[in-house]
Amino acid sequence: MKDKSFFLEGSLVKTIFLFSLPLIFTNLLQVFFSLTDVAVLGRFASAESMGAVGSVSILVFMCTGFLTGFGSGVNSIAAFYIGARNEKSISDTVHTSVIVCFACGLLVCLSGFFLSGPVLRLMGTKELLLDGAIKYFKIYMLGMPALAVYNFGNGILSAEGDTKSPLKYLAFSGFINVVLDLVFVIYFKMDIAGVAIASITAMYVSAFLVSLKLYKRNDSLALRFSKMRVNRSVLHKLIKIGLPAGMQNVIFAFANIFIQIGINSFENQMVIANSAASNSDPLVYNVMSAFYVACSTAIAQNYGAKNKKGILKSCFISCGYAFSSGLILGVLLLVFGRKFLSIFTFEPEIIDLGMQRLEIMAFSYCLSAFMDSALAASRGLGETMIPTIIVIAGSCVFRIVWIYTVFAYFGTVHSLYLLFAFSWVITAVAEFIYFARLYKRISKTI
Repeated sequence: MKDKSFFLEGSLVKTIFLFSLPLIFTNLLQVFFSLTDVAVLGRFASAESMGAVGSVSILVFMCTGFLTGFGSGVNSIAAFYIGARNEKSISDTVHTSVIVCFACGLLVCLSGFFLSGPVLRLMGTKELLLDGAIKYFKIYMLGMPALAVYNFGNGILSAEGDTKSPLKYLAFSGFINVVLDLVFVIYFKMDIAGVAIASITAMYVSAFLVSLKLYKRNDSLALRFSKMRVNRSVLHKLIKIGLPAGMQNVIFAFANIFIQIGINSFENQMVIANSAASNSDPLVYNVMSAFYVACSTAIAQNYGAKNKKGILKSCFISCGYAFSSGLILGVLLLVFGRKFLSIFTFEPEIIDLGMQRLEIMAFSYCLSAFMDSALAASRGLGETMIPTIIVIAGSCVFRIVWIYTVFAYFGTVHSLYLLFAFSWVITAVAEFIYFARLYKRISKTI
């Protein structure tokens, strides 16, 4: 196999940036296509349709976030074996991961499809939005097996440094998504069902393309149906690294359900405004997440190659990039917030209410870089269980307590949004303390 241990030589500042750049464009494309769904509904259907889709955004993130987190576990394991130049283990990782990821996607699909109605009712979803929200979520869940396979392929390819191929596949499938959005909603008047069907069609296209890429390879990263079997050692690592990484996103989403419940306590206009303004979240998070993938991949490769100095440098450089990108994007959203919100709605009142969220989040996003960089660094060293527990305590439990104390006392939307910044800072401190101890322990063994 061609040597792809690219994080072991040269300038890490340059290498991490060049590695992350295609990932940034890939993530931005994902955001763009998701925003297209909401924008098409807001412009060519109704504000209620847009609000219905926005009201399930947390549940969608819970499901897709689990699969994305599991894919990051695949990435870390493959990167470790690439750094160690263990070709048999690389092949075992490929074939075990595709089976496990597809099974996880199928499980998420079935769970989401059958539990969508009860969960949305428990969240206090507005009756005006409930039927549309259930319809969108059920259809969207049918794409989860495909999303799981795409995340698997993306994790494998990015582990060896190929972040351009997933970008190309996503661009093509996303183009199909946009075209189908417009055709289904404008021409066929399919409303919410139209954008949902367009989304899952794009998922299956991207899954097919990334699988075909791996099938055409002739090295240890090649995907062969004849080799599809579960390796117990790799399965153990996937459970140890991938499962907690996926559960971290689920836990975040679960805590955010309580935030949505808080939002649902306000009038319909505020709920719709929050749906529009929260579209900024994936825009910022997904740019920052490119540097977290770089962080865990670089650390895993350096860990596999027993390069202690590279581990620390990878963590701090990636964190610096993530913080800077979060701050820059936050400021841009603050300056151009009204134009951003006008993409989704023409109503001035909704835009005014949406700006209340952007004004607080603009300077909060960058704080999440410290927490997520520490999480990615620990994952690169093969540890996710303790970081997950820290996330549960510092970010999720804290948010729930905040909602039933601070928010319950003040009862304002500002007091609700401020919990993001406070929870990120508290969790980041604990996560970096754990990473420092983990690095000290591991550095004695390499």
